[in-house]
Amino acid sequence: MLGGGAALAGAELTGALDDTKTVQVLAAEPQGSAPAAFADDRRLSVNEIYRRSAPGVVQITTTSTQTVEPDPFLNPYGFPQERRQQALGSGFVMDTRGHIVTNFHVVEEADEIEVSFSNRDSVVAKLVGKDPSTDLAVLKVDVDARALTPLELGNSDRLQVGDSVVAIGNPLGLERSVTAGIISALHRPLTAPNDFTIDDVIQTDAAINSGNSGGPLISANGKVIGVNTAIATGNTGASGNIGIGFAVPINTVENVVRQLIEEGRVEHPFIGVGAQAIDAQIAELFNLPVERGLLVVRVYGGSGAGKAGLRAGMTEVVVAGQSYRLGGDIIVEIDGRPVTAPEDLRQAISGKKPGEKITIEAYRGDDKRTFEVTLGRQPASLQAN
Repeated sequence: MLGGGAALAGAELTGALDDTKTVQVLAAEPQGSAPAAFADDRRLSVNEIYRRSAPGVVQITTTSTQTVEPDPFLNPYGFPQERRQQALGSGFVMDTRGHIVTNFHVVEEADEIEVSFSNRDSVVAKLVGKDPSTDLAVLKVDVDARALTPLELGNSDRLQVGDSVVAIGNPLGLERSVTAGIISALHRPLTAPNDFTIDDVIQTDAAINSGNSGGPLISANGKVIGVNTAIATGNTGASGNIGIGFAVPINTVENVVRQLIEEGRVEHPFIGVGAQAIDAQIAELFNLPVERGLLVVRVYGGSGAGKAGLRAGMTEVVVAGQSYRLGGDIIVEIDGRPVTAPEDLRQAISGKKPGEKITIEAYRGDDKRTFEVTLGRQPASLQAN
C-alpha cells in the first residue's frame, strides 16, 4: 500500500506497483533506435514516443532481506530465518551522469538495487537520496555516458485535462511496455508513504499495473510530464488496472530530484497544524464568525504553529456523517492570501524553507488575531509527531 487512500469515494489507492509477481516472457526490444530528433511543437505517434523514450526507461530489481520468526505453536524451539525477496519497479534516465529517477516505495526496503537497460545490460545502482513525502528517489549508475538516453522533461504546469499521454514501464516484469491514454484530471491529492499529502498529482486512464511504479508518463510531444506512482483498485480488493492511475507531476519531480542530487535529502517546510475546511452552511449551523476558512483541528507538538500560540478545537460534532472539531482557531489568511482548503496551507508555504516566517490571520471566537509562525522541518512522518 502507498501509505493510505486518496480522497476518492469507493476507491483505494495502492502504490504496490512493484510487487514480486513476474511473468516469464521474451523481453521486448524497443522497435528501432531512438530517432535523432523530433520537432518539439508537433504531436508524435505512440510509436514515435516509444522509439525515442524506451531506451531511457529502465527496469529496477530490488533485493531485500526479511527475518521470518518461527511459528510458536508448530515450531516453538525454532530460530528466526532470513529470507531474501525480490521486487520489480521502473525508472528513467535523468541525465548523462547516470542519475535514475524512480519512486521511493520501489526502493524503500532494498538492500541491493540493480538497474537493467534496454540493451540487456544490468548494473548495480547506488541510492543517492529518497523523499517519502513525494514518493521519489534518485539512483546512480556508473556507466559510460554514451550508453545513457536521458529523457526530455516537459512542464506539468501547462497540462490540460484531455491531453494525450503515454506510460512506459515494466508491468508484471514485461519490460518496456507502452500504454496510451489521456489526462483524466489534474491537481489530485495523493497520500504519500509517510502519510503527508502530495499535491497537484496527475490522474490518467493510461493502463498502469504492478511494476510500472517509477516509470515516466509522457506527453504527446514526447516529454516526461510525470512519474507513475499509484493506482486505484476499487472495492473488490483486485490489484489490477481499472483505468485510474496517478503520477507525480514533473515540476515537483525536478525540484525534489535537484535537492536529492545536491544534498541527498529534501527539507520540506512544516506549519504544524491539521486543518479542515468549512463552508457557509457549517458556519451558519455553528454560528461561526466567517463563512470560509480552515478549522484548526490539531496543533503538532513543538511546531511553529504551536509555539506561535495557535489552538486546536476540542469539541467533536458530526453533521451528515462528517466529523468536525470545533472550538479552535479558524485560519482565514496566510501572508495576506485567503485560505479555504487544506491544500491552500501547503501551497502557501510551497517554495519556502524551514526557518522562514509566515503571517497567519485567524479567528478565535469573534476576535481576529495575527500569528507570526516560524516554519519548521517536516518530520519523517505524521505518525512520528
